[in-house]
Amino acid sequence: MCGQTKAEPGGVVRTAEDGGGEPLDGARLAVSTAIEGSGEIAGAREVARSFLADVQALHGPALSGGARGVVPLVVSELVTNACKYAPGLCLLALEVVDGAIRISVWDSSATLPTVLESDPGRIGQHGLEVVAALCESLTAEREPLGKRVTAIVAMA
Repeated sequence: MCGQTKAEPGGVVRTAEDGGGEPLDGARLAVSTAIEGSGEIAGAREVARSFLADVQALHGPALSGGARGVVPLVVSELVTNACKYAPGLCLLALEVVDGAIRISVWDSSATLPTVLESDPGRIGQHGLEVVAALCESLTAEREPLGKRVTAIVAMA
């Protein structure tokens, strides 16, 4: 699959490039989609599950069961926050990079999210706290229009 890009229903764009080396080192798999409104959060999780099936087919045992559970959860939390706190579309991108899955969500709000201190008595607003605990890294950066929140989940 050398440089193939495939558009699917729902605006999902899949890209696969084979670098000619070992699958874990030489292949790049990515998917991106636009999401409009909280009614599409379940669809974002499905995009993540479909992406993970592609990753499993390409990378085999390098993808752990833990990653298969964590990635849809992280996608759900990040997309939910984007839909809740920013007007308009948000963009979801998933990509395999250096033995990890990079989950990136762009939205139109320039306000950076804050991971709150752990508080078992607090009702709600634990999403980023959970994401930060499950991921190798969680970053948020302002962009010329809005912001991008990126989480890295180890494949193994």
